[in-house]
Amino acid sequence: MKKIFAVAALLLASLTATAERADSLKQAQIDFDDGHIDEATQTRILTGNVVLTRGTLLIKSDKAVMKETPEGYMLLTLTASPGKTASFRQKRDGGPDLWTEGQAQRIEYDERTEVVKLFSNAVVKQLEGKRMTSEVNGPFISYDNRTEQANVHNDASGESKAGGGRSTIIIAPRRTTPAAQPAGAAKQ
Repeated sequence: MKKIFAVAALLLASLTATAERADSLKQAQIDFDDGHIDEATQTRILTGNVVLTRGTLLIKSDKAVMKETPEGYMLLTLTASPGKTASFRQKRDGGPDLWTEGQAQRIEYDERTEVVKLFSNAVVKQLEGKRMTSEVNGPFISYDNRTEQANVHNDASGESKAGGGRSTIIIAPRRTTPAAQPAGAAKQ
């Protein structure tokens, strides 16, 4: 069982590349229907069609709770209404049209540690343009952008439990031509 999770983590590490670094230093614009802003605690509770844009990062959810640390780091919790998902899309460094998309019932992001956690019906995809290059889904996904390591667990609690759900990794081929056949090999 541990080998399965180790392989899944390695595959997911190859799945996700570093998010565009410049986004973290850009201003964020947040549109929402209702909000409660507490300047004393640096907490913002936003509800109703929340849309956050920050550089190439686009986040959508029904509810967002944003807390800012004294050092200026953001802690973000996105929550979707029952039957819906919160989602994000962000350009990745390393190429002109590389993207990461994700969705889940709840998404938590800690800007200081650069760890994103997706709870319940979690899906993370890597795209080159519109072509999906890889995807992982499961009850819980945690990804550390700094170390490029991931954990996929069979329960939305973030733990693996006996009899819990199953996860899937889909990896699209990188090459577009079939493997070369050795000279003299018979064709079928």
